[in-house]
Amino acid sequence: MNAKKKWKVLIVGDQTLVREGLRSILSAADDIEVIGEEKDPLDAIRRVQEIDPDLILLDLSLERMEVLTALKGLRAHSPKAKILLLTVHKDVEYVLEAFKSGANGYCLKETSSAELLIAARNLLAGIPFIDPGVLEKLLTKSLQMHETASARTVLNVLSPREQEVLRLIGQRYKTREIADLLFISKRTVEKHRSNIMKKLALHRTPALVAFAIEHRLVNLGRGEETMEGMDKEGA
Repeated sequence: MNAKKKWKVLIVGDQTLVREGLRSILSAADDIEVIGEEKDPLDAIRRVQEIDPDLILLDLSLERMEVLTALKGLRAHSPKAKILLLTVHKDVEYVLEAFKSGANGYCLKETSSAELLIAARNLLAGIPFIDPGVLEKLLTKSLQMHETASARTVLNVLSPREQEVLRLIGQRYKTREIADLLFISKRTVEKHRSNIMKKLALHRTPALVAFAIEHRLVNLGRGEETMEGMDKEGA
């Protein structure tokens, strides 16, 4: 009867105690075999060409750029291996840079042994892994970027001058005040307001104010007027 295949894992870490702990966790799994450990990233890059690991577990307490450089080197010399980065960093920008540099998985050092094995097996099965807490941050950031892009798309129907007028309307400035601030006539302001309403399919000043606030054209806080009061005054 054929022996069950074991996935080959290389541990790369600059702290002996951490490497030993990772080896202990991974070796407890009956489908994983730790075939090597390296302290230095350069030694690891040379080693991967000899042992051809299925998974590289990278845990380096170095500066971020050094870790990213190590990732790129390992990816270049071991294109088929899955790379799981173990780190303390939770910021979205670093996560994205890690994946751009060659990581297939992103795991926090605070993770449990069971979660680490789940991450490793996911990668070995061809499924990317991101720590759930970090993934939530990524999704939130993505939604914010989408909302910003959507707002810009909507605002693109307005000319720069119309956007400026809309911003001032959102800040509760009256028509005369807007005219004075922009050095244009009151009639021109009213014309801009009419064009803005047509383009945005909005029909009252309170709706323009709400739109400006929703699309972050203004900071809340100016003026004491209610939207109803503005509507009556025609702003």
